[in-house]
Amino acid sequence: MPVRPRPTSPHLQIYRWQIGNSLSILHRLTGVALALGLPALCYWLVSLAGGEQAYAAAAKLLAGPVGLLGLVGWTFAFFYHLLNGVRHLFWDVGRGFERTQRHASGWFAVLGAVVSTLSVWALIRHFAP
Repeated sequence: MPVRPRPTSPHLQIYRWQIGNSLSILHRLTGVALALGLPALCYWLVSLAGGEQAYAAAAKLLAGPVGLLGLVGWTFAFFYHLLNGVRHLFWDVGRGFERTQRHASGWFAVLGAVVSTLSVWALIRHFAP
């Protein structure tokens, strides 16, 4: 019996963009962003316990342009990861596998994360001294 060559994976150029693979990549990236944001959260919490000077230094760092960009990014990452996780929970019980449902729930996760992020930061700006 002759040995047939093993099949190879198609090159990326033949694949077309789909919302599913982009949402999967975004889910992984937001998970990494949340993991990288954990030291910032820990720094802020430790500064609370460290006294007034330590907290003032942390607040100054986090209120700067880079700190605010990070906080807004982590807020989006949290909401997207949360909403996409709920989407996956529905899949775990066998719901939402139809193409239109998958696409609608994917866009809901993205738009829901954007709206939630903007809402949280609007509330923060409204109630901040």
